[in-house]
Amino acid sequence: MKTRTITAILAMAVFLPIVIYGGLPVLVLAYLLAIVALKEVLNMRRIKLYSLPGLISLSALCLIMSPERSKIVESDFQVPFLIIISLILLSHTVISKNRFSFVDAAFCMLAVAYVGIGFMYFYETRHHGLHYLLFALLIVWSTDTGAYIFGRLFGKNKLWPEISPNKTIEGFIGGIASSTIVAIVFAMYYNMPVGFVMLIIVTWLLSVAGQLGDLVESALKRNFGVKDSGTLLPGHGGILDRFDSFIFVLPLMNIFLINFQS
Repeated sequence: MKTRTITAILAMAVFLPIVIYGGLPVLVLAYLLAIVALKEVLNMRRIKLYSLPGLISLSALCLIMSPERSKIVESDFQVPFLIIISLILLSHTVISKNRFSFVDAAFCMLAVAYVGIGFMYFYETRHHGLHYLLFALLIVWSTDTGAYIFGRLFGKNKLWPEISPNKTIEGFIGGIASSTIVAIVFAMYYNMPVGFVMLIIVTWLLSVAGQLGDLVESALKRNFGVKDSGTLLPGHGGILDRFDSFIFVLPLMNIFLINFQS
């Protein structure tokens, strides 16, 4: 517990100032987190990041995360490049004499989409405004905290025992309730671009999405027989273990912003 607490404090001491500052530091942070997360996912399949398939996947990740306004890669060329990368991965199945299989190639591309889209929306949401990203972060954290507390106090009915034995239906509902309270308090201090009813609906959607994202990563780890995605954060596992909920929440948060901010 002591190690977990110290790690959390140190991580927040680095993470929050960068998020608050915004701009290029957030973009760099998003890329670094995404690269580590991709490495963790590929390791589950025993594909090394510094192998040929790993480096090809890394290139695809950078293309997916390339922000249009930075002009690193023109958006018109992103899809053709990704198609070429997919063909190269498929060609590698022949060159490797099927040691690297079709399933491996598909896994690499889906891993890139899974990680890349989530972390791309990390800095896209921050670009819309600090309070929007803080809102998403608070929804996820309050959902996790509420689910844990309600699950420990009242949890009797398992939510999805085949995937995550410790999660309960009571915890699931408690997470939504906790996030709702936090959203209401947050809206009292920051002007959100929707009315009260829509704010509650969006909060419920994000809370459910966050818990689903957590279950998706649990299913991934259970499939490959690993406890944590990595060991980078002592007491907390890997980067993917800490950001699995955000990968589902932030794209939805961005869609919410695009629909209502304009």
